[in-house]
Amino acid sequence: MRTVLTLNGLPAQADDLRLAVANNYGHFTAMRVERGAVRGLDLHLERLASATRELFASELDRVRVREWLREAVAGETQQLSVRINVFSRQFDRAHPAAPAAPDVLISVLETPPLRAPAPLRLQSFRYGRELPHVKHVGTFPLFHFRALAQRAGFDDALFVGDDGRIAEASIWNIGFHDGERIVWPQAPQLDGISQQLLQAGCVRLGVAQVTRAVQLDEIPALRAAFLTNAASVAQLVTRIDGHDFAVDRALLDTLQRCYASNPLELI
Repeated sequence: MRTVLTLNGLPAQADDLRLAVANNYGHFTAMRVERGAVRGLDLHLERLASATRELFASELDRVRVREWLREAVAGETQQLSVRINVFSRQFDRAHPAAPAAPDVLISVLETPPLRAPAPLRLQSFRYGRELPHVKHVGTFPLFHFRALAQRAGFDDALFVGDDGRIAEASIWNIGFHDGERIVWPQAPQLDGISQQLLQAGCVRLGVAQVTRAVQLDEIPALRAAFLTNAASVAQLVTRIDGHDFAVDRALLDTLQRCYASNPLELI
């Protein structure tokens, strides 16, 4: 299929997008659609509503967004990659505190089935995203640090606070395994939907897990590491800075089962 791009339920025109590009102020969520359904759909809608309240001091009509999403993917049987951006053509850069009605941009692309890609090597950087709990469009630092990591011979960037606590990777949440349970870092970060689904799956399947502060210097004491986001449910990490992790296929299988245990929600 060709790319579908709609604004407030109608085909998007170039002029409609001018302010979104010029202001670069807004937020988004990304999801995979399988046969007209999404795992964690309510979580995505709540993320959008909460961030709209925080950034634009206005309410997002979740029912209408769901209708627009349903129309955008109607009739498609392929797995789809969907991104829902929220910005506002009423947003006033001179008065950003003023309430502004949200505009909803939905883009739809066909995407290959979920697979287990090659493990990644991460280089750590002292950095924390602004408003880390919001999936906002301020992505310049994320790709800049990824570029720095790749120039140093790594694949991606890992962000660590000034207190030494591991937070998240560039466009990923990160988790570890200490030999007995999954360990989720406790630090300012985005509470990713895929991470939430994995955590819910762990509860459902009885997989041991804990959320606690993870210091960068305790990496050698951990047995395995993995990344998760909407595009890749679980991707193993084989190195952080100078420490190598074993490739743990059993952990990968467990994570995939935890994710799949979450029901698909019809749009």
